[in-house]
Amino acid sequence: MNSLKYLTLSIVFFVAIFPSVAQTEEEQKPASSTPTTGQVLDKIVAKVNNYILLESDVQQAYLEAIAQSNQEFEAPSRCDVFESLLINKLMVAKAELDSITVTDAEVVFQADQRFSMVMQQFGGDEDVLAEIYGKTADQLKSEIEDQLREQLIVQKMQQKITAGLTISPAEVRKFFTSIERDSLPFFSAEVTVGQIVKKPDVSKSVKDDIIAQMREYKRKIDSGESDFQTLARNHSEDPGSAAQGGELGFFRRGELAPEYEATALGLRPGEISEPIETQFGFHMIQLLERRGNTYNSRHILIRPLPSEDDIKKAERYLDSLRQQIIDKKIEFSKAAKNHSDDRPTSDNGGFFSDPQNQSNRLTLRTLEDPVLYFTLDSMKVGTITSPMRFEDEREGTKVRILYYKDRFAAHRANMTDDYEKLKAAARRKKEDTILSGWFVKAKEDVFIDIDPSYDRCEVLKD
Repeated sequence: MNSLKYLTLSIVFFVAIFPSVAQTEEEQKPASSTPTTGQVLDKIVAKVNNYILLESDVQQAYLEAIAQSNQEFEAPSRCDVFESLLINKLMVAKAELDSITVTDAEVVFQADQRFSMVMQQFGGDEDVLAEIYGKTADQLKSEIEDQLREQLIVQKMQQKITAGLTISPAEVRKFFTSIERDSLPFFSAEVTVGQIVKKPDVSKSVKDDIIAQMREYKRKIDSGESDFQTLARNHSEDPGSAAQGGELGFFRRGELAPEYEATALGLRPGEISEPIETQFGFHMIQLLERRGNTYNSRHILIRPLPSEDDIKKAERYLDSLRQQIIDKKIEFSKAAKNHSDDRPTSDNGGFFSDPQNQSNRLTLRTLEDPVLYFTLDSMKVGTITSPMRFEDEREGTKVRILYYKDRFAAHRANMTDDYEKLKAAARRKKEDTILSGWFVKAKEDVFIDIDPSYDRCEVLKD
């Protein structure tokens, strides 16, 4: 594998919404990785023991890799993708021989979450989903579970193979100097930007009205006038679960709001809670099922809407805090940690970070919010905006101030400015080398058959 061309390929497990599923030889059937209106011809391009790799698997993974490539590293070749997927199949086959497994609870938990995300895209309409993909919701969910099971096994095998891996500063420098000058990645212009967010406090009278409304829903359910699912579909303000009758799917402990989790886990299956408040609004919860450390519940969510006075009060609060920062009475990062209502950024001193490497330096395209992009375009480095209103899709109207701390011009990679990125790349290359070495040895323990159309890739060569 050409590691310098695409360092992450062999350790990034291709994830699609509805991939073709890894099947045993007894379950072979043509598959298409994307919805289409015509018949897609498919074929098996590799077998590892009873596990197969389809041409559609390679095609979809290749297109996905091309879409995710950028200026920093050259996109992978089709042979790179094929080898990566073949190594994954080999890991699954070896895991079976080594008795490495994953639990049903792990698979169901993640499959439910992913399926819920998919259903959101179709407004919860299973008929529309079936029309586009030509399969029922149950069939699609089963495919997601099968693919996730393979991915989780591959992850466990990779962790076992690369356990104890470390990267020293000397290795980072050696990696950097091994790259020819003309081949050094070119990093786009980057910025460091932070925010302090204030969620307007809603008046007590508005909250009391919501609590009374939810208690009326509970009365209707208890009396048999209505049922939970119908009320959730008609009244819940959670777009992700309302169409599913309020059902969230399985979550692990610690993944939902603490107040929600404590209430849900204090219920008996089928029992309905009194209204409770979280940062997202007011919930009425019904526990459906518990499986070990995971649980499935449904809820009705109503968000209390702030009045104009509530929003203006939040603006005045942030304006006062902004002036303290400008007057150097408090540092921005300290103010963000102590006063911001946005946990992901407040824990990082208010600064946005790149999810790939956790760096506070990120390209403007990493800031997915177009409002942020255009706001920064009109700001000078070192300045802080006046309070600005914005809409949080989950929590409604909020107010924030933005701090444009620094800007870094586009440049070729260097050890001074890009050490953390180079360290991450060096680690990926080392993992790639370890995995490739493991592949050479492990292939002797399994049966591998590759279609002649991929002989050119020479993946079985030492």
